[in-house]
Amino acid sequence: MSASVPQGHNWTRQLKKDEEEEDPLDQLITRSGCAASHFAVQECMAQHQDWRQCQPQVQAFRDCMSAQQARRREELQRRKEQSSAQH
Repeated sequence: MSASVPQGHNWTRQLKKDEEEEDPLDQLITRSGCAASHFAVQECMAQHQDWRQCQPQVQAFRDCMSAQQARRREELQRRKEQSSAQH
């Protein structure tokens, strides 16, 4: 009597288009206009391996993102007001 060995699955992992593209977080940072300050934080961390030595870069990135978020909120509010005025 011969025993057959289960073959298991024969799935192959295929890369999806979105996996080949840029990371969503990187896309968000790039669209924000704060990529340069983000890269400065990354470069500082790679160089010093100590976030305490990178506080100026961290603060600059934080300020940039806060300003971008404020602009985004203003834009959304403006669109909401324009939409309400049209109805």
